[in-house]
Amino acid sequence: MRARGRFFRSLVAVLFAGVFWVDAAHAQDAGCTFEPVAGTSRQILRCREGLAIIVEGGARFTLEDRDRNGSPDAVRLRRKALLLDAPAGAVQGGFAVITPQAIAAVRGTKWAVDVGNGKTSVFVLRGRVAVQRPASTAVVVLAPGDGVDVEAGTGKLIVKHWPAKRVSALLARFGQ
Repeated sequence: MRARGRFFRSLVAVLFAGVFWVDAAHAQDAGCTFEPVAGTSRQILRCREGLAIIVEGGARFTLEDRDRNGSPDAVRLRRKALLLDAPAGAVQGGFAVITPQAIAAVRGTKWAVDVGNGKTSVFVLRGRVAVQRPASTAVVVLAPGDGVDVEAGTGKLIVKHWPAKRVSALLARFGQ
């Protein structure tokens, strides 16, 4: 009976907010809570150890606790964007964002991952982020101001310093 109630509350949140959220019960089980951002469709997911994830309205994602320690260590992002802030030591062993085109793994950083139109874009604001395709061992490392666009295929990943206009457009989606 409880599970059905949680499912119904999650379904109602999806229908009325227009946003797909991780089931609130699962987020809480992973040591996370949702905090709405007033006047927007964004929410902030705050997790143990200081991990904060700003979720763009309409984003589709799932939290994962792969080491089963009660805290998320990865998120599978299928649509739209997340802005993640994982201060040094926030996630033991690091944190990964897994998309259909890329895996972005970090320790102690702030970065954004955007999925849409058959590609994943990763941008770093602070720290360093390692990016690779799921089926590849080739890795690029992004520093602050760097970004990479990852499309399906096997071509070389090209790291670029993103222009201010592109950075501003991305961050505006998070109210930054």
